[in-house]
Amino acid sequence: MRNQIVSQVSTVTLLRFQGLNTFWIFAQMQKSPKKLAKVPGLNFVRLMGSGGKNGFSKMLNVNVYALHCVWESEEFADAFFEKSSVFSEFKNRTIEFYTVYMNAIRAHGRWSGANPYETQNLTPSGPVAVITRARIKLKFLPKFWRKVPSLGKKVDEVNGSIYSIGIGEYPWFMQATFSIWETYEAMHKYAYESPLHMDVIKKTRELGWYAEELFANFIPYRTEGTWRNLHMHLDKKL
Repeated sequence: MRNQIVSQVSTVTLLRFQGLNTFWIFAQMQKSPKKLAKVPGLNFVRLMGSGGKNGFSKMLNVNVYALHCVWESEEFADAFFEKSSVFSEFKNRTIEFYTVYMNAIRAHGRWSGANPYETQNLTPSGPVAVITRARIKLKFLPKFWRKVPSLGKKVDEVNGSIYSIGIGEYPWFMQATFSIWETYEAMHKYAYESPLHMDVIKKTRELGWYAEELFANFIPYRTEGTWRNLHMHLDKKL
């Protein structure tokens, strides 16, 4: 059940392009921030590209992007997705898009110097979503990329994993992940019991890989659009 007192809502929109529109969306990485900054009720926004395979690769996926927004309220989000000419241009150029509406329940760390999420006192009883984001110190890039591809591959093999993708603002050194899990327990078990994941956490703490990092948990409660088999799996659980 959603908390009606705190109104902040976060969204992640997955966008798939093909043909000449892949050039258009690539250009929007530089052009769209000025347009998005003028959207009413939008407190935080990042347009991010994705990596090859399931996103956890140094090779870019020129077809898939993610738009992450934090809104003052669901009403502002609805107005953007339903009426905004800015989003209409995105949507009309995609071959597929999928928006997940979420409430933050836990968040620590910083993204560009601040934590954009207001957390709500909710107890997850179904699927949970996770966003992680890190700005990697340049001197540690080779070590980081030796670990991440194998880690991303393993996420898809974990019991309780519904979906995961590696995304980022800039290739190779500003990295984020978006994942969805069957339950909070499944996510927690992977985060704190997976040997490979714990090894990455250990090295991160010992070597100080990151100049900045953030970890946030969300309760997804609503979706719009389609995304391969994800919408069929997630929608029936909400």
